Amino acid sequence: MNVPSQSELEQLLKKYFGYDSFRPGQLDIINSVLSGADTLAVMPTGGGKSMCYQIPALVFPGLTVVISPLIALMQDQVSQLDEAGVPSLFLNSSLEWEEYAANMDRIRSGEIKLLYCAPETLVTERMQKLLASVKVSCFTVDEAHCISEWGHDFREEYRRIAEIRERFPDAVCLALTATATERVRSDIKTSLKLGAPRAFNEFISSFDRPNIFLEVLPKGKSAMAKQLLLGFLNTHPDESGIIYCASRRQVDELTLLLNEKRIPALSYHAGLSDEERKTNQTRFVRDEIPVIVATVAFGMGINKPNVRFVIHYDLPKSLEQYYQEIGRAGRDGDAAHALLLYSDADISKIRFFMKEKTGLELKAAEAQLQAMVDYAESRICRRKVLLSYFGEKAEEGSTGSASCCDICAGMQAGGNQFLTDVDVTIPAQKLLSAIARTEERYGASYVIDVLLGSRQQRILDNSHDKLSVWGIGKEYCKDDWFQLTKLLLQAGFIRKTSDYQVLTITQDGWDTLRERGKVMLPFVPSGTAGADDAGSSRMKFPKAGKAAERLPADDTLGRRIFEQLRNERRRLADQANVPPYVIFSDRTLEDIAVKKPHIRADLEKIYGVGETKAAKYGDFILVTVKNCEK
Repeated sequence: MNVPSQSELEQLLKKYFGYDSFRPGQLDIINSVLSGADTLAVMPTGGGKSMCYQIPALVFPGLTVVISPLIALMQDQVSQLDEAGVPSLFLNSSLEWEEYAANMDRIRSGEIKLLYCAPETLVTERMQKLLASVKVSCFTVDEAHCISEWGHDFREEYRRIAEIRERFPDAVCLALTATATERVRSDIKTSLKLGAPRAFNEFISSFDRPNIFLEVLPKGKSAMAKQLLLGFLNTHPDESGIIYCASRRQVDELTLLLNEKRIPALSYHAGLSDEERKTNQTRFVRDEIPVIVATVAFGMGINKPNVRFVIHYDLPKSLEQYYQEIGRAGRDGDAAHALLLYSDADISKIRFFMKEKTGLELKAAEAQLQAMVDYAESRICRRKVLLSYFGEKAEEGSTGSASCCDICAGMQAGGNQFLTDVDVTIPAQKLLSAIARTEERYGASYVIDVLLGSRQQRILDNSHDKLSVWGIGKEYCKDDWFQLTKLLLQAGFIRKTSDYQVLTITQDGWDTLRERGKVMLPFVPSGTAGADDAGSSRMKFPKAGKAAERLPADDTLGRRIFEQLRNERRRLADQANVPPYVIFSDRTLEDIAVKKPHIRADLEKIYGVGETKAAKYGDFILVTVKNCEK
């Protein structure tokens, strides 16, 4: 099959989705899939993963099967594709048999380009017979990290996808995920047999979501945590947001508290009936209620673009989980806020539930938890720590501003003196030297014991008491050395292996060691006066400011058009029984309000208005603008 040119692909993008150009990374992934190469793509939540298989589906002669674990995502995607004029449907347990059978008939007829199904549905005999009766051009595996035991959301049923793939040797495979470390990516490739026997390409987009402000606050006891929560919500009135809790009881307690304080909120957790969960989710997605308080069961596959904040009332189990959940904020590209409330008690709770794990599963869970704790306790830019975990170095200029994170905001405000960089060249040299002298074969605790001159049997047996670095670090206590180790890890001078937590030195670390380069880090030895107050002072840091608005504040007519469009959009969405953003996103409404179209030709210039939507809603847009101008 000939791969369409960039201009031809952009014509499809404009025709169906109303966008003039692809987002960074999308075109490379699309071309890889269309060339017939198995493809693994790691893109941030909100980065436009769905377009990477929807555009190829419009080009391929046969069916594109999208495997997703989430009924909500299937329904959401099919609703949006239906509005865009792309023939698609889903098959899952939510359908009555008559509709299920009718959908299968439509697939057999060849009119459908995209089929969404769960992995459990994919492996059924009924589905296998159905797919065998049509041409399958592509298998897309969404949330592909679910296939890996090293992923944060392992699902056994994902392991069977590879055997189904083998029955369709002509179909290319695209694996998509927002969160995958190097180990998880390797596991995805092996488990799905990507590149066997066809070509294989891997694309890793930047994990950075610069529009999300990152903040961590020590939450202390229950009363203080609730005070912090209410204080935050009072500074974000009427904004849409998600509050994640670790337990159902906590969800219900906070929902009750918010409603008592006249902050409209609903609960979402497994203890509610299916009907209650569905109703509450629908009301949130349709902007009928601004805040939803939920367990981690909520959110995957929800494409609500105007979520302005995500609050974690309890510590997540892993940075992968945390990253995925905060990625539900700011999908429209406007400023959003991710707040984590943290205490040591959270760690104990997570470890309690890890008791049943053994072997590799326990080791993976421990490594994931430690990375999450390192992030929460970081004294350097949180964006750097987060990106470093996923193997990415922060771009020059992407950190250090008041809109980056609480650490950077505090620095900009001249706030916390204990988060200011100090010269740690000498202790850093000692620690790096100890790692080097012990041949990069040990974890932090052992290396630190060598620095402190320990005579434990293991050190004596290894003759490490004879090394020049033995006992040269007695000026600091063990906790101080652990703190410095964390700082060097976060700054990229050393790294930890994910299996045995062994410390190794990076190229930056070796360069610093050889050249005796100056090392500046926010190191606070335990004897420093006021060091215990370092964390609590973060509570005084400013919250993230809003991004510049595309619709000028002094455009009175534009404001009137925007509000009228939003009201009319709600009416149309209710009639169609879909979320408002399925009709048009807020960004599209703003673009209409700015450009104020008067004739149909003007609609071609509006962001997010493709041919189908222009035909369906063109009169509504033009009449609304005209009426507001009277």
